[in-house]
Amino acid sequence: MFYGFDIYYFILIIPALLFGLWAQSQVNSNFSRYSRIETMRGMTGAQAAEYILRQNGIYDVQVKHISGHLSDNFNPKNKTVNLSDSVYNSTSIAAVGVAAHEAGHAVQHAVNYKPIRIREMIIPVTQIGSWLYLPILLIGVIFSSQGLVNAGILLFSTLAIFQLVTLPVEFDASDRAIKTLSGSGILYGEEIDGAKKVLRAAALTYVAALVSSLAQLLRLILIFGGRRRD
Repeated sequence: MFYGFDIYYFILIIPALLFGLWAQSQVNSNFSRYSRIETMRGMTGAQAAEYILRQNGIYDVQVKHISGHLSDNFNPKNKTVNLSDSVYNSTSIAAVGVAAHEAGHAVQHAVNYKPIRIREMIIPVTQIGSWLYLPILLIGVIFSSQGLVNAGILLFSTLAIFQLVTLPVEFDASDRAIKTLSGSGILYGEEIDGAKKVLRAAALTYVAALVSSLAQLLRLILIFGGRRRD
């Protein structure tokens, strides 16, 4: 802070926000482009996900249709691969790529992929951190308690740790998806390249989330980490 002017917001947060907006634009443009190109095999997103699950010996996971746009996810609690309106019944390259990615998460669970287990373990801690870091930080500032300030910053750091652990999980799911789509013949030639572009663009959003968390963590440390009691 410089005479009430938060310079760290401009040199850390705004660039991170701009990177996030750019990453999201890449997702939208690539998904839009390849959602208009049908696959030669004509398999829908739902069929592709089902195929990948069965090829990996997974029979206790259901593929379901959910509303929304790019709201696709794998829910380990009820063992469902949930595919959105633009993916479930679509035979486009983008739809098949996204569906395969979500099925990849189900495969990660089936093979006990360690990073996804670690991510699940720290989710409760991350939720607590996201709820409590700001009140504790503010109380620490108001009462000039560096201990509480540090506790607030530490709680916020759990968000960055979660984003960091998420990266290998998402990259691995995409790698599994591409290998299966290519090896099984669900996609051919240039279709594989299209699916890669869609999934790489999606991965950028997770990188952007990590960059944003780290930028905010560094800002908090620079502003509050060196405070002293009066």
